[in-house]
Amino acid sequence: MTMIKNNLLARLLAVCATVLALGCDRNGNPVEEFGLDKLNKGVSTEADVRGVMGQPDSVREESDGGRTLEYPKGPQGVRTWMFRIGADGKLSDYQQVLTAENFDRVQKGMTREEVRNMLGRPRTVVPFARKQEEVWDWKYLYVHEERLFNVHFDMQTGKVVRMSISEISGH
Repeated sequence: MTMIKNNLLARLLAVCATVLALGCDRNGNPVEEFGLDKLNKGVSTEADVRGVMGQPDSVREESDGGRTLEYPKGPQGVRTWMFRIGADGKLSDYQQVLTAENFDRVQKGMTREEVRNMLGRPRTVVPFARKQEEVWDWKYLYVHEERLFNVHFDMQTGKVVRMSISEISGH
């Protein structure tokens, strides 16, 4: 019993240390990515975002003259950040896109490009010739466990045929 209490106490202390190490933003919320507290929507510029986040993995030109900067924190990371820069050159929004809400938005019939724009660069792309499927996956955090969100594309049409979740063994 004492061993169980000591183990529980050690885990609790580890969680507290992690939260303290990460720090909090101006609103007292745990910081998800260092530097975000230096960026202000409507004020910060694309140069400010690049100064904090570094070189983006990709930049997508939007039809309204804006741009989306993508920052995957992988392949072993569990976050992908998208920063929206308006036509005026100012940061209009940013979000971590590897979330259950975004995964729920992926629908059968979507194209590879639509999924890529929504979730960012996949961690892996694996063809399954016998099934005529290509599977893309993204590592994400579910509660405190790492999992994989998989999107299965038909190899001929390039459209989503189904989605699945995989647990990562050893975790």
